[in-house]
Amino acid sequence: MTKEFESVVTTESELRELYKMPAATTVKKKLTTLDVHARAFIESSPFVLIGTASSDGTGDVSPKGGPAGFVVVLDENRIAIPDLSGNNLLDSISNIVDGSGIGLIFLIPGIDETLRVNGRACLTTDPAVLDRCAVKDRRPKAAIGVTVTQQYMHCAKAFRRSELWNPQAWPDLATLPSGGCIARDQYAEIFEVPAADIEVMLETNYATTMWEPGGKS
Repeated sequence: MTKEFESVVTTESELRELYKMPAATTVKKKLTTLDVHARAFIESSPFVLIGTASSDGTGDVSPKGGPAGFVVVLDENRIAIPDLSGNNLLDSISNIVDGSGIGLIFLIPGIDETLRVNGRACLTTDPAVLDRCAVKDRRPKAAIGVTVTQQYMHCAKAFRRSELWNPQAWPDLATLPSGGCIARDQYAEIFEVPAADIEVMLETNYATTMWEPGGKS
């Protein structure tokens, strides 16, 4: 049986006994439309984290990446995220189809501040939207449509604490298991081959499917 946590905070009043109120400037930085700075950040970002939740409250965060600007700003209230090939588990988009809201964090390498965007989400097959979402001449079969309700720049504390962009602070990769080793150990009944062979399989898959649209062939 999974052990549950104790001393759990369950109300906002209990929260405020632990944390002070945010500064007025922090509250006011939340905007309801995409201004010129938010648009520029999205158009320069090659990577976004997508947060959704299932109907039972289970959270999910999925990464999406592409050339800078692969996420398309349609107007001051809407953005579209092309759905490129993945593992076909469809966790994020299943949550969206079931009615989940969406939270996004956009990153730009070397910049400690990030852009947070929250809103309502849908999965769209609108031809006009998909035309604009083409990546490396590949037109996706669907895109995540986001109607923005909130956006703001998030402070640099997390990235400065982690030193994420500082190579000198990165771990020694030689001490970490490779993707092939992890797959061999976690899915032994599927991968009954050496880790080195799995590495080749993974790299071949990446090379052949990297830019393919998601969905059926």
